[in-house]
Amino acid sequence: MNATLDHTMMRVEDLDESLEWYTTHLDYEEKGRWEADTFTNVFLGPEDVHDEGALLELTYNHDGRTYDMGDAWGHIAVRVEDVHDAYYELMDEGVEDYRRPEDNPGYAFVKDPDGHEVEIVERDHGARWSLDHTMIRVEDADESLGWWTRKLEYEHTGRWEADTFANYFVKPEGAAEEAMAVELTYNYDGRTYDMGDAWGHLAVRTSDLQEGWETLMTREAEDYRDPESCGNNYAFTKDPDGHEVEVVER
Repeated sequence: MNATLDHTMMRVEDLDESLEWYTTHLDYEEKGRWEADTFTNVFLGPEDVHDEGALLELTYNHDGRTYDMGDAWGHIAVRVEDVHDAYYELMDEGVEDYRRPEDNPGYAFVKDPDGHEVEIVERDHGARWSLDHTMIRVEDADESLGWWTRKLEYEHTGRWEADTFANYFVKPEGAAEEAMAVELTYNYDGRTYDMGDAWGHLAVRTSDLQEGWETLMTREAEDYRDPESCGNNYAFTKDPDGHEVEVVER
């Protein structure tokens, strides 16, 4: 099935503040909006995002709730040509000094107003600040890699083995360089994770929602929210660790 990553959804407590942060510091523009009675969804990305590039979805619930970050989700990562220059550009704009490039050769981290971590990585492809990957933590690397490769036909595009953890990057087979990847982080100490609710889901796009859903069911993905229960506009499954994965028709 065609399952290019479409967007990453995160929840925010002050929509205006979050929109100002992403449009001012990452030069994002609004790509779409869905206003409902109880919530608002806003889709953001660079002006020249690639056709296979992923967007960021900010969800704002109108009831004033607060969120728990948890630790099952790690970060989103955005692309730049020079990490050092980009990081200190953000510092000059008043962004919080979180993890400097001097301490992390090749990358750095900042946080958005709600505390979501944003990694800055050097890439020679993709629009500036475009989404490079979304990192999630998993408790069984073999099971998670099997899920992404069997259910969604993803393939390994990179790995990093350290003394205490491993990172595995996966993308759909044949995806463009500019497409977003999923980074699966596996810590060797057997820890478990709290999902929290500040992060929402990853979304993959398919050309036919019903056909894509039937393929997932044949491959024994979890039947969490089927297309009919979602007005035949989208559907949801879950990975082995409980991260929600939305299926949308594009």
